[in-house]
Amino acid sequence: MALNLGTILATSARERPDHTAVRLNEAKLTYAELDRAARGIATGLREHGLDPGSHVALLMPNVPEFSEAYFGILYAGCTVVPLNILLSAPEVSYHLQDSQSKLLLAHPQFEGPASEGAQANGIPVFWAGEGSPRLRDLAQSEPIESLYPCQEQDTAVILYTSGTTGRPKGAELTHSNLLLNCAAVVPRLIPFGKDDVALGTLPLFHSFGQTCIQNASFAAGSTVTLLPHFTPQEALEIMQRDRVTLFAGVPTMYFAILNHEGADAYDLSSLRYCLTGGAAMPVEVMKRFEERYPVKILEGYGLSETSPVASFNMLDRPRKPGSIGYPVWGVDLAILDPEDRPLPDGERGEICIRGHNVMKGYYRRPEANAEALRNGWFHTGDIGVRDEDGSYRIVDRLKDMIIRGGFNVYPREIEEVLYAHPAVVEAAVIGVPHEALGEEIKAVLTLGAGQETTAEEIIAYCKQHLAAYKYPRFVEFVETLPKGPTGKILKRELV
Repeated sequence: MALNLGTILATSARERPDHTAVRLNEAKLTYAELDRAARGIATGLREHGLDPGSHVALLMPNVPEFSEAYFGILYAGCTVVPLNILLSAPEVSYHLQDSQSKLLLAHPQFEGPASEGAQANGIPVFWAGEGSPRLRDLAQSEPIESLYPCQEQDTAVILYTSGTTGRPKGAELTHSNLLLNCAAVVPRLIPFGKDDVALGTLPLFHSFGQTCIQNASFAAGSTVTLLPHFTPQEALEIMQRDRVTLFAGVPTMYFAILNHEGADAYDLSSLRYCLTGGAAMPVEVMKRFEERYPVKILEGYGLSETSPVASFNMLDRPRKPGSIGYPVWGVDLAILDPEDRPLPDGERGEICIRGHNVMKGYYRRPEANAEALRNGWFHTGDIGVRDEDGSYRIVDRLKDMIIRGGFNVYPREIEEVLYAHPAVVEAAVIGVPHEALGEEIKAVLTLGAGQETTAEEIIAYCKQHLAAYKYPRFVEFVETLPKGPTGKILKRELV
């Protein structure tokens, strides 16, 4: 069956050509303009010898050219390979080589890594904005009349995982994966309409921003207002200026806004929906945000390998803070033991997923596929629990779990306690080597402005709320915690 993910843009361009699709400050593109640019890029790619199925890499921040290029690649029947904008030149080179990309579309902001990586692989680069050759010249090519008739199992996008276990792997997401996942978000999760405005500050190269902001907004015919680099000040200004109705962010963005001096001066009354994912949302942060702003935060769960949405708290079902909600339409979740046997409600095991959202596999990684996609389930590496009402909770990552003296200790449980401490702004709990116990528990914390406390006070506080084998024995205070491009705390760098 012919099925092209680009249909979501082409349809909205046909139905409301003059409506603003995407804006960056005062620069705006209507649906007709965005569609025209994508059709021109599709022609330009063909004229440069790229056949349907060819892989084209993208190295761009959240700018309108990202969407132009993304859909131009899809319109041509090619595969999009979005790259993390923080990659070094050797990393860009690795991703281009591993994905077998034939062309790189890049932003001049990343000229060094883009040029070096492309040169190492002998592929051309087209530049957004200034530079030569220009993406704009591709976009001004004669527009293609119709989208390439991809098949539903053709690869639309290759998303690279963060590489916490070795070198990053490319998850192959099909046109069917991404279209159905978009349909699971709009309108089944949130009744996102044509007059809504989404803040696009989650990186578009990441699955969360790509599906839940860009693709969901374009499918609904609404507007994305872009913020390439998140700061709480700029986010608040844009939300007030553009009357933003949907804010989706990782937990660090929420408590950055909460702790921003002067946040109360901004009018956020237009907000109708707030979504979070990408990392566990501390219950205390959710509670404080909802006390300040008249909107509920809906927490969801997913991975690059699942397009990404697998579960979400639903507007029409009881919401449970600390829960990742219920499986979305067409998706099954299960809690399995190490032998892939289902565990009863309330018992901890690995969260496994099956459904229309699961990737067709890691690109050119048969051994990794055999490990991750076994017995009909995708194995996430996350530890979770299914509650009696059918909702799920994440306890921790399998690889983050600390084994102290034979006891399993889940860092998230300790972090929830730490976030409730009045002086703590951010917390990460890790295991450190210990001669007798195997691992000992360490908390790494940042404190709020003007706040003071001691390691001894933090340890005593945790003793009051946690079992004797769970409280941290070591506490370190830092100015900032290391974070990835989405704002997710990188525990591997602390370890």
